[in-house]
Amino acid sequence: MAPSSDIFIFDRKKIRAQRNRALKNIKENNFLIKWTTNQLLSRLEIIKKEFPCALQVGTRADIDQRQINGLETLITMDGTDGKNSVVADEEFLPFASESFDLIISALNLHTTNDLPGTLLQLRRSLKPDGLFMCALLGGETLYEMRDIFTQAEMEVSGGISPRVAPFADMPQMGSLMQRAGFNLPVVDSEIITVTYDNLFKLIHDLRMMGEGNALIERSKSFNNRTLLMRAADLYQEKYSEPDGKIAATFEIIFLVGWSPHESQQKPLRPGSAKARLSDALNTEEISTKEKATP
Repeated sequence: MAPSSDIFIFDRKKIRAQRNRALKNIKENNFLIKWTTNQLLSRLEIIKKEFPCALQVGTRADIDQRQINGLETLITMDGTDGKNSVVADEEFLPFASESFDLIISALNLHTTNDLPGTLLQLRRSLKPDGLFMCALLGGETLYEMRDIFTQAEMEVSGGISPRVAPFADMPQMGSLMQRAGFNLPVVDSEIITVTYDNLFKLIHDLRMMGEGNALIERSKSFNNRTLLMRAADLYQEKYSEPDGKIAATFEIIFLVGWSPHESQQKPLRPGSAKARLSDALNTEEISTKEKATP
């Protein structure tokens, strides 16, 4: 299935290369991915339903299979060369329709070029009444880095090149979930602030997680030392903590949605309500053609 969008933001080949390089030491550098995975599993435990066949999309953090109720088979899928059941691109899912009871993904889908098409494919891969749970980076992520590099590049070279990805925000993700056909979609987010010794340590840790700059429009030349030093100084000036460390924001957007099934709750049809708001508020209902009396 070809991507439904002609907009290409991410260099998918570069992303695979970055994440393959990160595999060697990922367990020492995946604190954010591990935290997010545990958050998803904690939310899943609340749902009183069995999920015999599950798909994990993105495997930089292990899943505790005991936390998935009724699990019999877990298929792991990633675009890297790790030990996965399936090696595939998230934008071209190789699964038949109605294959899974549960699909779960932690910090993997924010670098897809065709997120609407990917969500649609994931929904179609679910059995009726199947559950989709996902976490991905949101629009507030690394806003500090975006700010300081914009200012530093304007000062040093008089122009800017993209260095931080333009992640989606909560309203956009809610619309995409509905567009993909998920029932009962829920979208929320959490802000995580992580402190680092300096900008260079932050960049190093992002690369070790496989989250380096993979934008198609990124500068292909080596980083200018003058630019990096100015950016580091600006970061320290504008976003340092009392202890001298710098703060980096990560917004984690959580998505939950169900594959449609006749047993699920449905919104009431307009005009089908059996009680009036005025009765609940103990007030008098006034026609739009009448004037209220003070």
